[in-house]
Amino acid sequence: MKSKVMLRRFLFLVSLMLILLIAACSSGEEDAEESDAGGQNDSDSGSGDSLSGDFEIQYFVGGYGDEWWKEVIGDFQEEHPDLNIIEHAGPNINEEKRTRWVSDDPPDVVYIDGAGSSETQMVEDGQLMDLTEWAEELTIDDEPLMDSFIVEPNGYDGSLYSLPLVFDTWGTWYDKALFDEKGWEVPTDFDHFMEVMGAIQKEEDIQPFVTTGMYPYYFLRGALNPAFGSVGGDELLEALVSGEEGAWSSDETLSVMKKVEAMVDAGYLDNGFAALNHTQPQMNFLLHKNAFIPVGFWLPNEMENDTPEDFEYGFVPSPFQEEGEPYVIVPDLRPLAIAENAENPEAAKAFVEFVFNREYAQLFSEYTGAMMNVADVDLTENENVSEYLQTANEMINDPDQVNIHRLPYPMSSDLEEPISDALVALMSGEITAEEFTERAEEAAADYRN
Repeated sequence: MKSKVMLRRFLFLVSLMLILLIAACSSGEEDAEESDAGGQNDSDSGSGDSLSGDFEIQYFVGGYGDEWWKEVIGDFQEEHPDLNIIEHAGPNINEEKRTRWVSDDPPDVVYIDGAGSSETQMVEDGQLMDLTEWAEELTIDDEPLMDSFIVEPNGYDGSLYSLPLVFDTWGTWYDKALFDEKGWEVPTDFDHFMEVMGAIQKEEDIQPFVTTGMYPYYFLRGALNPAFGSVGGDELLEALVSGEEGAWSSDETLSVMKKVEAMVDAGYLDNGFAALNHTQPQMNFLLHKNAFIPVGFWLPNEMENDTPEDFEYGFVPSPFQEEGEPYVIVPDLRPLAIAENAENPEAAKAFVEFVFNREYAQLFSEYTGAMMNVADVDLTENENVSEYLQTANEMINDPDQVNIHRLPYPMSSDLEEPISDALVALMSGEITAEEFTERAEEAAADYRN
């Protein structure tokens, strides 16, 4: 009898264990289903692990290189292993992919930078997705992303078509080691600039200032825009970039162009500039064939392999302001955008959101020598960030030294190209400052029409 009771107890315990095991398996399957459902929801909101299919990224590779891109894209791939990421990159990528954009078959995400690219033109051609409402939902470190930019995004009639990834600023570069050796002063205003260039030309028998004539926008953005900002602020800059009637022939604009004419008349501008591409003047600068060059923050990184060991990069906002006035910079933002006809918009949004964080901002400065357009990124404690960038960052954030003015959006290539042609003519001594403003005003009228 006792043995029968023991047997029933044993069978009961076995049955109970089987019931518990089945319940546990069922619960695990439900959890997995809930997890899968949660992942699908995350994907719908632009993040999560269920992204799949082809995802194409187009990015220009120039002075910033591609190390940062490779690391960020690699991290994104790890988070989304089912996604087939296709990179379109290189120094000529804008021209190589032009046909795809024109035929409405573009890559999903585009980094707008380099020759052959124009954000304003792409907006005008209806090629970029309207991000206005979506961007308002994005955060960085639990703060609204839209409140965390150094400079706010470009706007087009109240709409947003890109997010500014790179905070670049053009300025004038010099060899700090050479200046210290020769006892030359760093120019503080335009009259001082002319004085220093005169001393350099006399001592070294060189033409002190060089730029590229094949890409005149280097001088336009690197020297003229800050000069326009110094005499007319944001109002003049907006009028010029939009081709407003009378802006290019205004007294303020003429006063700036007279300074350019003075440089040409004094023989301070390299007379061979018109035939130079963008890297040739940079090499001449490194070889001390010239002393000053207007370029963006990418210069040291782009020329790293050609920089002499004793060369020390020095940077100052282009000194075209009047005596006693602060330097002026006009940031040149390099944005990320999503194609209006993106094949994989969910992955595109997830990637754009993924990129904007302060860890990647630190990494960007380490790899490129420039800055992401994200505020509250302290570079002073980062030993991998160059001294010139730390110094420039400190200067830019000091309103007593530097005023920041901005363009409402980049100049359309339809306006910038004829303006550039007239600029080369002025800098070559073929026309006067007055004739330049006449040509520029005609170009603006054609653009408006």
